[in-house]
Amino acid sequence: MTGIATAFRALAATAAALLALTGTAPAAQAKPEPKAPREFVSLRSVDPTIIQEMRYPTAHDFMGEPVDGYRQSVCILTRPAAEALHRAQLRLLRQGYSLKVYDCYRPQRAVDHFVRWAKDLDDETMKGEFYPRVDKSRLFADGYIAEKSGHSRGGTVDLTLVRLPALPTRPYRPGEKLVPCYAPQTDRFPDNSVDMGTGFDCFDTLSHTDDPRVQGVQRANRQFLKRTLAEAGFVNLAEEWWHYTFQPEVFPATYFDFPVARRSVAGH
Repeated sequence: MTGIATAFRALAATAAALLALTGTAPAAQAKPEPKAPREFVSLRSVDPTIIQEMRYPTAHDFMGEPVDGYRQSVCILTRPAAEALHRAQLRLLRQGYSLKVYDCYRPQRAVDHFVRWAKDLDDETMKGEFYPRVDKSRLFADGYIAEKSGHSRGGTVDLTLVRLPALPTRPYRPGEKLVPCYAPQTDRFPDNSVDMGTGFDCFDTLSHTDDPRVQGVQRANRQFLKRTLAEAGFVNLAEEWWHYTFQPEVFPATYFDFPVARRSVAGH
């Protein structure tokens, strides 16, 4: 019994020593995710009537896969930009239309994902829909991809118009036949928006807001969107009919990297 007791005491001493060492060792902890500054809000908390069809958490984008940093399908913007969209929406609702957003705040890690994809010239999974007439090696030179985006500052939004009552957009099926984004609206991927002449994120000069080849109803729809948002304080990017930035920006020179998730703006 004495030998057994001695052995137990030795084991206990060893265990105590190990516990002491464990207690003094620094704990390995995952780096916490950054949260949004108080100036950022969920658009839905400001205006729940604006339709949200967030593309980048899905596979229906120009890369064909969900984009880094998009954890949930939620539109996040600075509060002034969200409130300005609300003012525009009130005017549109009276005329039988609604805004629909495709993308809002975009984390820097998402932009970095775009850059990595653009440098991989072998990956042309979605070329048939989003950039059929553009050689992928030209995406940087032609301005379709850049290492920084105004979306990361929180005041820029990609959006369109939907005639009410809105029909749902059917889900994209990965691997389905791709149709050029500039094809007639009846042929390209079905979207419940009004006809703007091209689909969203169409890498083509036809996406330029005032391209003279876009006429008739398509041109009128673009000008209606532009006029409505200009009255609310937004400035259009001439190369993309869907791209608008609220002025003045709350963060004109800061590129944020918190994830697109409801927890990023919880309590704001």
